[in-house]
Amino acid sequence: MQTSADNTDQQFLARLNRLGDSTVQELCTDLGVTATAIRLRLTRLLADGLIEREAVPATRGRPSHVYRLTAAGRRHLGDDYGELAPMLWREVRQIEDDGIRKRLMSRLRQALVDRYGSAQVDAPLSERFQHLQQALTQQGFQVELEQRRQGDDLLPVLREHSCPYHDLAIEDSSICDLEQSVFEEVLGVPVTLTRCCRDGDACCQFEPVLT
Repeated sequence: MQTSADNTDQQFLARLNRLGDSTVQELCTDLGVTATAIRLRLTRLLADGLIEREAVPATRGRPSHVYRLTAAGRRHLGDDYGELAPMLWREVRQIEDDGIRKRLMSRLRQALVDRYGSAQVDAPLSERFQHLQQALTQQGFQVELEQRRQGDDLLPVLREHSCPYHDLAIEDSSICDLEQSVFEEVLGVPVTLTRCCRDGDACCQFEPVLT
């Protein structure tokens, strides 16, 4: 899942990881900033699931709290997917054995389908698109759903405002084809990519193809 952590948050997480369990005061002393600034950052990172808080009993008075990185926070520190993913994609695409390459691509496609979960095929089309929107949102992507009138029908239109494969798509448009086929499997209907970030559009837009 993507989070809102910026470069300053990244540095903060790295420092907390080295310090281990730390109180607000310990973080203030180490970083040389105010308690208010520390608490604001901690609140945001708690909401993102990158850190956790634990109460420590005191001999007298109220308990204090210590903060530490969660497993997601540690993964975030080591997040090199932006560089690793294109490398892996290129290697898969360059496999000379056609059978092996197709099997790997098929398994990757199925893994993405499983990640989003197939919608109920007998559900209304709008509900199936809502299912996909929610699944993408839970993964941290900025997605919106709009109902567009076409004749007497209202058709759902899905827009991704943060392309999860932008760098890959610049190199190889087949990643866009893969995502489209995954969406078709999840939704149970053919879709068409009518706008694409790769082409300079502000979003990637998917619309159902009615037969």
